[in-house]
Amino acid sequence: MLAQEIIRIKRDGHTLARSHIDAFVRGLVDGSWSEGQAAALAMAMFLKGMSRLETVDLTQAMTHSGLVMDWRAAHLHGPVLDKHSTGGVGDKVSLMLAPIVAACGGVVPMISGRGLGHTGGTLDKLTSIPGYQCAPDLSTLHSALKSAGCAIIGQTAELAPADRRLYAIRDVTATVESVPLITASILSKKLAAGLQGLVMDVKVGNGAFADSLAMATTLAESLVQVANGAGLPTRAWLTDMNQVLGRSCGNALEVLEALDFLTGKWRESRLLEVTRALSAELLLMGRLADNNAQALQQVDDALHSGRALEHFARMVTALGGPADFCERPGHYLPPAPVQLPVLAPRSGFVAGMATRDIGLAVVELGGGRRRASDTIDARVGLNQFVQLGQAVQAGEVLAVVHAADTSAAECARQTLLAMLHISDQAPPPTPVLVKRIGPTL
Repeated sequence: MLAQEIIRIKRDGHTLARSHIDAFVRGLVDGSWSEGQAAALAMAMFLKGMSRLETVDLTQAMTHSGLVMDWRAAHLHGPVLDKHSTGGVGDKVSLMLAPIVAACGGVVPMISGRGLGHTGGTLDKLTSIPGYQCAPDLSTLHSALKSAGCAIIGQTAELAPADRRLYAIRDVTATVESVPLITASILSKKLAAGLQGLVMDVKVGNGAFADSLAMATTLAESLVQVANGAGLPTRAWLTDMNQVLGRSCGNALEVLEALDFLTGKWRESRLLEVTRALSAELLLMGRLADNNAQALQQVDDALHSGRALEHFARMVTALGGPADFCERPGHYLPPAPVQLPVLAPRSGFVAGMATRDIGLAVVELGGGRRRASDTIDARVGLNQFVQLGQAVQAGEVLAVVHAADTSAAECARQTLLAMLHISDQAPPPTPVLVKRIGPTL
């Protein structure tokens, strides 16, 4: 069928058949659909919406537009599991979750992304480790999974190539904010990774893509229903993103916090709660635990015994990083030249923070990209960040700016003071685990 006929069907609000969607996806990959035609259908999908079946069909078609991993021949030692986050500020959960699940008997080939807008990217964090390969060949990937049980890497050119082209088109045609298109984009890559279980971390709040509970719920339900409809067992947690997750944001700084977490030196309570809950879900889906209490105990044992740290170290080494990285992270992650504390102007309680703007402040420091071609300075960012509800005294440190020069540090300091609200009254506590969505096994 002609591309313009498929566009007309969706433009007029009708449902696309699987054959229409297959033709569209083929056209994305082989170039027979022009940029204008693909943009027109994306806009029609955005404006007219898509049924759940259409979304499943699009997801499956994009999944099979390239290589689909089949791990049976690799003789891996456990169920193949993964987690995906919709993105937040200070969200470093993947760095701990992958080795935790590996230490509990799972196999985690985690395909992660670069930073997008105000949200940090897991790949950018790991790229701060010298030598770490985010795009290994299949032999290296298999070797890492066998030796470490986990490998956090980027999307290869072979996986879901239709998604790569469609996303680039959506990015420049104001069609990104479509739940069906977001769903297909995320899940096509996960299905192509050959997973047996997936947990979604859907962020909600002023630092998340989904800033309302209603929007986050809609997105989570779409992801869970479409993934399960496509044959991938999936559950989701809505988690709070009205404040920085953990005590740092910035690439190398978040790697250092992850190491503190894995060694037991410091585990911020909200970050620990999210990491434990998501890890436990994967153990249940992989039938590595009989119930949630047992799964949480296994997570705690993996942390306290040091086995999770050992699996992280093996992953780094298997993917080209230094063999002694976990013993000498400061040697490999040099600090930013300027470190400037942000001091509380008055006593009171931290009652609110503009989380999205805090993420953008890290981008302004050079810790993120304004354009895809930008180079990231892994050293910069913020740490020692206060938490909502925390009591502070005048002159107490609210955060420390890590910057490339004094001017950038001072600009970030002034910006942060405007982003943090200090009140005489403590705000009511807000749970970090907001809502669980998905079938109970």
